[in-house]
Parts: sequence; structure tokens; C-alpha cells
Amino acid sequence: GEDPNWGRIIMAIGKANVNINLNKLEIKFGTIKIIEKGQLSINYNEIEVAEYMKNEIIDLSIDLNMGKKNFSAYTMDLTKKYIEINSDYRS
Repeated sequence: GEDPNWGRIIMAIGKANVNINLNKLEIKFGTIKIIEKGQLSINYNEIEVAEYMKNEIIDLSIDLNMGKKNFSAYTMDLTKKYIEINSDYRS
């Protein structure tokens, strides 16, 4: 990875089949604003975001601005070495 592909995030939000107002959408990687009020942030700097994506822990925040509820999810990215080790045996 390490690719700050915010377009895929917006695509996934669209596939959720939920009635949202895209003009209220906000997306951040850590404290870096990517999308503000449904538009690419005027301060968006892909190099800065790509550097942030090299961190071991990445915080992705999506705010639909539709209420006060929130949800947290924890996940991990499998390294190439992990996949090599676990795919190198017969099942």
C-alpha cells in the first residue's frame, strides 16, 4: 500500500447504498484534511499524505455529518513476507 487513494474510499461510501449528502462529506488521514464539504481540500498535498501512509498506525476518519453516532474499526495490512510464509505450504 501506502497509496492515499481517497477516490476508492468515496467509491466504497457510494456503494454503501445509504442516502447521504456528499456536500457534507469530510475525510481525513490523521489530521490531514483530504475532503472538506464534499470537495478536495484546497490544502491537499499528495506527497504529505503519502508520507503519512508510511506510518505503522494510520487513522482514517470519515465524517458524513449526519448525526452524533460514531464507529471505530481496527484492521491490519498483511505484509508481503507474511503472505509468502503462509502461502508456501500445501493445504
